[in-house]
Amino acid sequence: MDKHGFATKAVHGGQSPDPVTGSVVMPIYQTSTFAFKDADQGAARFSGAEEGYIYTRLGNPTVCALEKNVAALENGEDARACASGMAAITAAVMSAVKKNDHVISTDCIYGGTAKLFLDILSNYGVDFTLVDSSNMQNIKSAIRKNTRLIYLETPANPTLKLTDIREVAKLAEKKGIMTMVDNTFMSPYFQRPIELGADVVIHSLTKYLGGHSDLVAGIIVGSKRFIKALDPVLKNTGGTIGPFEAWLTLRGIKTLPLRMQRHNENALKVAQFLESHPKVARVYYPGLKSHPQHELAKRQMSGFGGVICFELKGGFEAGKRLMNSVRLCTLAVSLGAVETLIEHPASMTHAVVPKAEREKAGITDNLVRLSVGIEDVDDIIEDLKQALAQT
Repeated sequence: MDKHGFATKAVHGGQSPDPVTGSVVMPIYQTSTFAFKDADQGAARFSGAEEGYIYTRLGNPTVCALEKNVAALENGEDARACASGMAAITAAVMSAVKKNDHVISTDCIYGGTAKLFLDILSNYGVDFTLVDSSNMQNIKSAIRKNTRLIYLETPANPTLKLTDIREVAKLAEKKGIMTMVDNTFMSPYFQRPIELGADVVIHSLTKYLGGHSDLVAGIIVGSKRFIKALDPVLKNTGGTIGPFEAWLTLRGIKTLPLRMQRHNENALKVAQFLESHPKVARVYYPGLKSHPQHELAKRQMSGFGGVICFELKGGFEAGKRLMNSVRLCTLAVSLGAVETLIEHPASMTHAVVPKAEREKAGITDNLVRLSVGIEDVDDIIEDLKQALAQT
């Protein structure tokens, strides 16, 4: 599929008509285990002498199709699908570092990732330093002799601050450090970190790739060498995806290019509306010329995504009234869905992050996150307009 365009890969990558039935759509292999033709074949598969399926935690045809599809979209060599985005992050980081290693991470990251790094993996002897990775000097200053991984979220969740992936990857390569990027906010349609020099890419498939708020899954994309190192961690900790979730994700990916275009178009119009509203103090969206990293966004991404963050002049109480007043927008966490979702990071997705750390990363109490869906944009704007009138 290398010679084909992105939309063609999204529809056909990792899939072909079923050789037995002729089914055009990838079947759901809803099974826990696979039969061997004889004892010798079972032994050969367990020893690795023969390729084939054994048990769905170790591999499944539907899951394999998804892995090949997303690897093709990210221009990676191989991939492994996981039970959630957090399962993907956990397995990927555990495969990259060991006790007494040091990790540099973006300071403004998803709350669950921050909790994993600072409260869980740190208990196993891994040291984490969180920095404002939008400033290269911060990364350079944080590097130690035992630094093994630089972990980036770009755009950052939820402030949409950007990190120059190419520059970080160049620095990391010189120092023999791995670069890992959570690409959930952009999807491979708008940003492909491996093409910019990153070693590993992670997605919460729950978001844009699945796209319909009906599944929870994640994926890790990297070199064959990294995936080989990842396999024993992922398969023996058990964070693998089920075949039905894999099938749902494959179905969602087929329309990814169309949805991402609409998310992008709608988000830009909504961001422009919010920027002009008298009750909005500030809008964060890479597609706006007012975004301090707009030029980097244009170099690094082919679009700006569907997530907007904005601060209200009335503080937290104004934000609370706004969220309680929306009618079309849904008050719910998550993002990247066909529906427009609105939430308050400080009390919801990032509540587990200590207040001082949140504020240092720019996650203020009056910050609102809006994941713009694919509804008619005029309807989204009208809903926000009436809700803002009540703040």
